[in-house]
Amino acid sequence: QVQLAESGGGSVQAGGSLRLSCVASGRGFNTYGIGWFRQTPGKVREFVAGVNWSGATTYYADSAKGRFTISRVNAKSTVYLQMNSLKPEDTAVYYCAAVPTQDTIVISIPGMYESWGQGTQVTVSS
Repeated sequence: QVQLAESGGGSVQAGGSLRLSCVASGRGFNTYGIGWFRQTPGKVREFVAGVNWSGATTYYADSAKGRFTISRVNAKSTVYLQMNSLKPEDTAVYYCAAVPTQDTIVISIPGMYESWGQGTQVTVSS
C-alpha cells in the first residue's frame, strides 16, 4: 500500500490558480490509479479528477473540465492537480487517493480507493 501526502493548498482570489501535489511513499506507485477529491463541511466527498496508472487516461468532474488539469510523474511518485480560473465554490479540503489497478479507466467512486492523504485546504475568495 502507498502512503499519500498532499501539498500546495492555500488562499487565492477568484480567477487565480493553484497547483496541488500528491506525493506517494511506498512501493508500486505506478500500479495505482490516483484521484483527487474534495469535501466541504456537511457534504459528501466528491470526485474532482483522476488519472490511471500510466497517465494515459484522465477523467474530470463537470465542475473541473476546462479549468483543472491532472498529471502524474511516476518517476517522482507524484500526481499534480493544476487548478486555474478558481471560483469561490471550489473552496474545500482537497484529498488525493490511490486505488490499485492497472486498468485504463479512471475510477470516480471514493469507496473504491484504498489510501488517502490528510488533505490540503483550498480557499477561494470573491
